[in-house]
Amino acid sequence: MSDTVQPTLPTTFDPAEIEARWYSHWEANGLFRPERPDAEAFTIVNPPPNVTGSLHIGHALDNTLQDVVIRYERLRGKDALWVVGTDHAGIATQMVVERQMEARQDKRTNYSREAFVEKVWEWKAESGGTITNQLRRLGCSMDWSREQFTMDPHFTKAVIKTFVDLYNDDLIYRDKRLVNWDPKLKTAISDLEVETQTIAGSFWHFKYPLADGATLDDGRDYLEVATTRPETMLADMAVAVNPADERYQSVIGKHVILPLTGRRIPVIADEHADPELGSGCVKITPGHDFNDFEVGKRAGIAPAEMLNMLDAEANVCQTADGLVPDEFLGLHRFKRDGVDGARELVVARMKALGLLIPHVTKDKEGNDVEHDAEPRQIATPFGDRAGVVIEPWLTDQWYVNAAELAKKPIEAVRSGDIQIVPKTWEKTFFNWMENIQPWCVSRQLWWGHRIPAWFAEDGRCFVAETAEAAQAKAGEGVALTQDEDVLDTWFSSALWPFATLGWPEDGAPLLQKHFPNSLLISGFDILFFWDARMMMMGFYNMGQKPWDTLYLHGLVRAADGAKMSKSKGNVVDPLGLIDQYGADALRFFMAAMESQGRDIKMDEKRVEGYRNFATKLWNAARFCQSNGIGASDTIKAPAARLAANQWIIGEVQACVTEIEKAMADLRFDAAANAIYQFTWSKFCDWYLELIKPVFAGDADSAPAVETRAVAGWALDQILVMLHPFMPFITEELWHKLGARDYELILAQWPAPEAEVSKEATDAIDWVIDLTTNTRSAKNELGIAPGAKLAAFLAAPSDVATRTIERSSAAIERLARLTPVTIGEAPAGPAMQVTAGEDVFVIPLEGIVDIAAEKARLEKALAASTKEAKSLDGRLSNPAFAEKAKPEAVEKARADLAHHTGEVERLTAALARLG
Repeated sequence: MSDTVQPTLPTTFDPAEIEARWYSHWEANGLFRPERPDAEAFTIVNPPPNVTGSLHIGHALDNTLQDVVIRYERLRGKDALWVVGTDHAGIATQMVVERQMEARQDKRTNYSREAFVEKVWEWKAESGGTITNQLRRLGCSMDWSREQFTMDPHFTKAVIKTFVDLYNDDLIYRDKRLVNWDPKLKTAISDLEVETQTIAGSFWHFKYPLADGATLDDGRDYLEVATTRPETMLADMAVAVNPADERYQSVIGKHVILPLTGRRIPVIADEHADPELGSGCVKITPGHDFNDFEVGKRAGIAPAEMLNMLDAEANVCQTADGLVPDEFLGLHRFKRDGVDGARELVVARMKALGLLIPHVTKDKEGNDVEHDAEPRQIATPFGDRAGVVIEPWLTDQWYVNAAELAKKPIEAVRSGDIQIVPKTWEKTFFNWMENIQPWCVSRQLWWGHRIPAWFAEDGRCFVAETAEAAQAKAGEGVALTQDEDVLDTWFSSALWPFATLGWPEDGAPLLQKHFPNSLLISGFDILFFWDARMMMMGFYNMGQKPWDTLYLHGLVRAADGAKMSKSKGNVVDPLGLIDQYGADALRFFMAAMESQGRDIKMDEKRVEGYRNFATKLWNAARFCQSNGIGASDTIKAPAARLAANQWIIGEVQACVTEIEKAMADLRFDAAANAIYQFTWSKFCDWYLELIKPVFAGDADSAPAVETRAVAGWALDQILVMLHPFMPFITEELWHKLGARDYELILAQWPAPEAEVSKEATDAIDWVIDLTTNTRSAKNELGIAPGAKLAAFLAAPSDVATRTIERSSAAIERLARLTPVTIGEAPAGPAMQVTAGEDVFVIPLEGIVDIAAEKARLEKALAASTKEAKSLDGRLSNPAFAEKAKPEAVEKARADLAHHTGEVERLTAALARLG
């Protein structure tokens, strides 16, 4: 124990003041940096948040788990590095800056590309640090001295080198394919950035006249096609029927004359046409539908020959064959601002030509009523950024051969070289990776890494790291123009585990020690956006895996289990929770609720409960301080003779082992629960109660000196074990309890190295068991907690005999049993209480009205039994589970658990009364 007198702890625990003070101290003193050159490396990289972002509840979970791990490994003596940085977020950042321009009646196209990019850098300098400051409030111990940005010069060098290398290895190529086109942002986006929403739409049926006098077997001279997108008729190139559909065998290979354009298109056989859906005839528009694109290729239509009828803003443009009528040119695809679009005009013209087949319904009187279309709920793709309907659009883009790059990651996961935790995610990983499509990496933006490709006037392409190198390839006198596009943001972030460590610089010291990284923690929702692509680029650029283990956590959902969204109004602000309860409480909630990837239900009451846990620890420290218990000067457990002291040393050892096993298995909930139960129950509720009598006598006695040493040591161990979860309060108490040579963040993980007497620990466990069961029995029978009761033990065990002889005062003070008699109890009403294998008989004559208590318990038992049976029947009914709201089912299950527990409790209470 330190001889330095420390200031008395304040009566109340104030998280806000402590958090601000300690975080600035840690950062200012460089305590987050890995500065243990001879120690084993431990490295994690943060999923770089968008530079436009602000802290949301998902960030709070993700970064809390990472900080728990990095602080834990730092305490265990590792050279721990947590790489931090932000992503330039091409689309999101350009949108933010353009919106600010719009607010000033300005726009991007008023500037040159270079001038606009300069404005984005200005925005980043002024407003791009919001989320990094918020991560500090959460307590994240990232190495800010090495903060990264995906548009930093060294990172840009890594991105450009990777593109050029992939191109030279024939793993990047330019191709004409359909992409998800966002007409508002005027750029391609990935499949992963498309959100499918079900919206009200229509299903139109049209007649496509057969050419050359052809007819169907039933005499019809047309094919009936149905579509939810009539406007794309202007670019139809075929009609498909199933090769096994007998209705259309006679017209396969024949043609139809496409209405409105007069285009002559073939009737083709393809399995894509479902005979059971609609008429079995499907219009094929390969330039505007992903399925049709594949059908068109199977039919021999080359992508370069596929017709495109829309421009970048989804307005109708002329097709290559020049057959789109002039009245359609320039129209938007849909109705907009009250003005009919191409869809409405196509329907109107087809109806005027008598080629619209009406949808017929019956009115109340049974009469036929004709409608232009059948109403349908249609799955529709929307861009997750701009929120407009995505248009499949045929363009020239740059693609990565993802199937080739996926081979080594698949092999690594399958062999166990990369561990995915929870393992259940492996099936999803393999399914996606083994069916992976070419990765479109070009984006039609100004903000981002510009593609290092230069084109000559004759169409030749030269890919190089610099314009000078490209010119050298092209030769003197060849005019070159650089590709206008930039790279997909995920292309650059795929390099995060090694480009942040100095690659491609030769001999980068951080790279040599900290790659591969040790662990990656991310949400499961970016498994394919980011995690899988880091695997691809790790094996490609570095020849090895980017990290040993990938941990995928779940989502944080609203209290009712619903997904959080601004439109639902159920978004929880983590900064608001920090303001109210402190960062430690929010962090502990996140860790305690994280159970191997399962979603977390937001529960503010639990956050409040963990604030109460922090207060409990604070008050325990105040009690210790008031009794002369302070900082320990030993890692090893002090010598101990008293049973209570030996017991708490043993419990520290058990808690250390439990946390270490949980952390090895990445069971954050189990680790948090272990330190919570030890701190609250074992240390605060039992140990401090057990040692109170020691301080009632001579303060300089041997038992008092020993107890102060052990108690101070045990409290230190709590602070160290709890620090990864609650860094602020633990650091504050670490210093308030005595003078220290170093901060808690740099302390050593517990190593008790103690042998304790099983006889001593068994005795304490026996007293705790007796006390717990006696308190429970009193509560069941309505006896006041403080009432002292006589107890009889007819056949005591060895531990009972020893403990009653040596610790009768503790039994009286804690269990409130006095006197305890070894022998048979007198006849009369009594209750039984167990402690280990011992059975105590406690007379109740004059303490409880037995008849009245029995009547009360039997009435309550009958009520709970009836309610439990009713709830069990309701939950066993499949109709209830299917039709009831999820929250109603959840409440019924909770109520059943409550009443089932009451039945058990009340039955036991009646049994006690005999």
